[in-house]
Amino acid sequence: MLISPDDRLIFEKSRPGRKGSGLPETHCLKESASARLDAKFRRKQELLFPEVSEPEVIRHYVNLSRKNFSIDTHFYPLGSCTMKYNPKLNEWAAALEGFSAVHPLQPAETTQGFLEVFYNLEQALKAMTGMDCFTLQPAAGAHGELTGMMLVHAYHESRSDKKRRKVIVPDSSHGTNPATAALLGYEVVTIRSNAGGRVDMAELRKNLDNQTACLMLTNPNTLGLFEVDIQEITRLVHEAGALLYYDGANLNALLGVVRPGDMGFDIVHLNLHKTFSTPHGGGGPGAGPVGVKAYLAPFLPGPLVEKKDGRYRFVTEPKTSIGRIKSFFGNSGILLRAYTYILTLGRAGIIKISDDAILNANYLKEKLKHVFPLAVDEPCMHEFVLTLKKAKEKGIHAGDVGKRLLDYGFHAPTVHFPLVVEDALMIEPTESESRETLDRFVEVMKQIAREIEETPELVRGAPWTLPIGRPDEVRAARNPVLTYRDVVREKEKACRESAPIA
Repeated sequence: MLISPDDRLIFEKSRPGRKGSGLPETHCLKESASARLDAKFRRKQELLFPEVSEPEVIRHYVNLSRKNFSIDTHFYPLGSCTMKYNPKLNEWAAALEGFSAVHPLQPAETTQGFLEVFYNLEQALKAMTGMDCFTLQPAAGAHGELTGMMLVHAYHESRSDKKRRKVIVPDSSHGTNPATAALLGYEVVTIRSNAGGRVDMAELRKNLDNQTACLMLTNPNTLGLFEVDIQEITRLVHEAGALLYYDGANLNALLGVVRPGDMGFDIVHLNLHKTFSTPHGGGGPGAGPVGVKAYLAPFLPGPLVEKKDGRYRFVTEPKTSIGRIKSFFGNSGILLRAYTYILTLGRAGIIKISDDAILNANYLKEKLKHVFPLAVDEPCMHEFVLTLKKAKEKGIHAGDVGKRLLDYGFHAPTVHFPLVVEDALMIEPTESESRETLDRFVEVMKQIAREIEETPELVRGAPWTLPIGRPDEVRAARNPVLTYRDVVREKEKACRESAPIA
């Protein structure tokens, strides 16, 4: 759209009289909403909308969607994020009028269906994680982390143990772990990994003391490795009087196989938008339920849902609760999608998720370890990490390979993470990808490896085939170009500046 001299919006494709959409008639209001508004809140000028036919509207948005990478259109091996396919059955369930038309202020007597979903979802999550109670309120994984660490703080405060001001995180942890701890005022203590990519037990023992509030741990970790010393870690943490926090980002590898609660974790946050297939990416929505052992349940945010005499109701939070951390009950539509996914799969299907995720990751790892070196050469869980440190001789980094993959129709894996691996390329194929897709990915990675040796400039300058080429990432973060018109102006300006003086 353009801005005219009188500052009114003008839409390029708009033509008077064309119409591509309409609003359903309503009989709820006898008078317009604007007529009932106080005069000072009424719009002084008519709201200007584009007048465009239905085919043009459809083409506009379909063409925009074609320029994007998504799990519905491309292989999306984003390590540590589990970009798995979202079954369309989940969307059908969420669109059912009995769910989609519910208002959050309705009384519980009229929302029994949704309350039953909440209650049953909590029971399923408890069974899969080995925890005793859940709050479904948190709206994302990071929000779940914040909630979990608030529970840690409340627990120690309730015991008048105010000296516990340290939170331990491994050097391979997700960046949100130390950020969340720091946000709550804790001193973050980072312990290094050992040569095998796992928690260095000597470092852990050295840093655990009576000032430690919590150890935040991902298992399997961000190298895709299971912490084989987890029982000893649990014993040491609890003997020090601290709590053990489970970052659920990598639970996709453990579903139905082993439970965090059985490993000794006190608090668990889950990413329903990773592990249980609900939409992921684009800024939301998400859901990050938090599960706890029974002795931490009195601190959970409310309300919770309980079942009594065959009916469901909200239970207000106890006096020791950390308080509500999300409006109403959370992102209900996301919770419903996750519950649909769990019901569809059943126990056998849940176990098969992990089996296939681990199988796919190890298949890719064995195929690719001869193309680029592995960070750790041993069986992995649902993801693994390659290193491109040798490609640096050609001036190539992990980000370059990620961008070149876009030219071949694959979304980039996670690049330059975890930070403990030089020039890391972190790959998670997920359980929903076929062997044929994985084989195509291997062939493309081999082709890129040949390009690094023979035509490295081809990799350094990628992507070449997308609507937008390689941006200046530093400049883009500080001065983003938000419309295509800005791009046109930038190109015109560059042409004027580069033109020879007459």
